[in-house]
Amino acid sequence: MLKIKDLHVEIEEDNKSKVILRELNLNVEKGNVHALMGPNGSGKSTLANVLMGNPKYKITKGEILFEGKSILKLKANERARLGIFLSFQYPQEIEGVTIRNFLRTSYNSLNEEKLSVMDFRNLIIKKSKLLSLDENFSDRYLNKGFSGGEKKKSEMLQLAILNPKLAILDETDSGLDIDALKAVADSVNALKKENPEMTILIITHYKRILEFIKPDKLSIMLKGKIALEGDKKLIDHIEEKGYSWIDEE
Repeated sequence: MLKIKDLHVEIEEDNKSKVILRELNLNVEKGNVHALMGPNGSGKSTLANVLMGNPKYKITKGEILFEGKSILKLKANERARLGIFLSFQYPQEIEGVTIRNFLRTSYNSLNEEKLSVMDFRNLIIKKSKLLSLDENFSDRYLNKGFSGGEKKKSEMLQLAILNPKLAILDETDSGLDIDALKAVADSVNALKKENPEMTILIITHYKRILEFIKPDKLSIMLKGKIALEGDKKLIDHIEEKGYSWIDEE
């Protein structure tokens, strides 16, 4: 599904080039839930932005293959049309635009088959029910006055409607209390059950969301590259010892 080979990425800071990702190799299998963990500053969110085509970052070496084809030259909207979705740590508020209208516009821009207002309303109702959301939730302005948990519910509804091939969830557990965290995890698990072929890359700093969403594989990122890979047993080892022991080996 997603293969990253020897990726090197820089960013301009104070008129100087700063290397953020180096010698990064990662393979995410189709239909898997793949967790990417690492301390703050290890480059996790940079990788998410690079995968989505953020022009702020400069790729100096390496390759990114999605379904066997290079996406390096594709813009963000072109990658979205291929079926790549990125959730944001801090989604923007848009007053005057309802979630429903935003999602219908997004859906129709990404799909050849356009949905009428009525057909889309039926889709919203169906997906809201799947996620245990009030069907009137989508009538609210996009993230306006939302709590952290409500913003994540909005994001999960976007994920349900757009139904991407690859969902990149960047720090989706950030700032959430336990109830909101469980709600997000329940949503992800429900979507995965509905569409087992959806591939999910969960980027996180802590293990707590992985107590509710069980990953098929875990990759540890340190200093801009993948330092260690394993299964869910590795999560408890990191919780007990932190990340420093990996760096020391």
